[in-house]
Amino acid sequence: MRIDPAKHGWLEEPETRAVMQALGHARFVGGAVRNALLGAPVVDIDIAVPIPPEETVKRLEAADIKAIPTGFDHGTVTAIKNGKVFEVTSLRRDVATDGRHAVVAYTTQWDEDAARRDFTINALYAAPDGEIFDYNGGLQDLVAGKVRFVGDPHARIQEDYLRILRLFRFHAWYGKGEMDADALRAAAQGKAGLAQLSGERIAKEMLRLLECPNPAPVLRTMAASGILPELLPFALQLPRLERLIHTDADNFFPADALLRLAALLPDDPAAARGVAERLRLSGADRTRLEALSAAEKMPVHPSAQAVRKLLYRLGAAAFKDKVRLNWAAAAPGANAIPWRMLLSVADAYEKPRFALTGHDIMQAGVPEGPQIGKILTQIEDWWIDNDFPDTGITEQLKALTAPQ
Repeated sequence: MRIDPAKHGWLEEPETRAVMQALGHARFVGGAVRNALLGAPVVDIDIAVPIPPEETVKRLEAADIKAIPTGFDHGTVTAIKNGKVFEVTSLRRDVATDGRHAVVAYTTQWDEDAARRDFTINALYAAPDGEIFDYNGGLQDLVAGKVRFVGDPHARIQEDYLRILRLFRFHAWYGKGEMDADALRAAAQGKAGLAQLSGERIAKEMLRLLECPNPAPVLRTMAASGILPELLPFALQLPRLERLIHTDADNFFPADALLRLAALLPDDPAAARGVAERLRLSGADRTRLEALSAAEKMPVHPSAQAVRKLLYRLGAAAFKDKVRLNWAAAAPGANAIPWRMLLSVADAYEKPRFALTGHDIMQAGVPEGPQIGKILTQIEDWWIDNDFPDTGITEQLKALTAPQ
């Protein structure tokens, strides 16, 4: 079997050919090979070479290709040609592991490198002309939709406990039917090792899992095996998440991992803060998750004025979050039209401008200080509650600043 270059332009791109020619006896590996065989988009191109990283850098630079030692201790060099990025890693074998990191030694044997990879479908290699090299039955597993560890699942998980989460993520994206029983058993038995992992590594896998078309079956398996409670020890709302997933599919909404995480969690800001802290989410993601956890119920048919008020207070993006989360919380089979209309209103929304400033209040005779902010807030609240009138602000200012 081989990848047909005529159907996969990335194989024949000048940048790809230049990097492969510079490296010599190199092969594509992992996701690029797997996705090409499945007919899925190839985004990241990883390359394996039977030379140490120092030699990788030397060959790339000799061919006028930028080489960055991004993971030099583990044999990885980033090659950049005309803005295109390739991850080049020396063939390796594990010398020692501790459940989080591995000490590696370089090798020239392709089968040794394949033996240290996690899943058979990730241990597929392709020559520059598309010829496939499979040392562990990965092609058969890929066709069958079976996510299977290379070698003993228990040993592979003990090498790096993140492989537990990768097992579920890969099954959600590529698996068919039931999960591999040996892999699932090993994952359940090794779940305590998840506590060793950094929040960033856990977040990366969990958010990628939540981005797949339908992560719900895998999440249910994670819950039943006791793995999900290790990560999210709360009363999870899987039915609400499932309804959100269904509305995504029915309306061609792109998968939003953070929104799906919020749908899964209880409506409890403390839980959201705890998850955000454990996963080391960015400030923006943390703020959004906490806001979603505190989102009050929205009526199916709010008044036009109430919609305008919410849009002004929240902004269009947060308003749409609120609508989609409330839509997911609605009874199964509920009419979708009102929710779609609310999203359409948000898409067309233009925020009105509040014309008053702190300078205007000072001009009215209020000295600089906290009183300016209080008056500004009072008048803006009046303006919002009265549906953003074009007149009346001046009168409100006069009334609040008139001598008593």
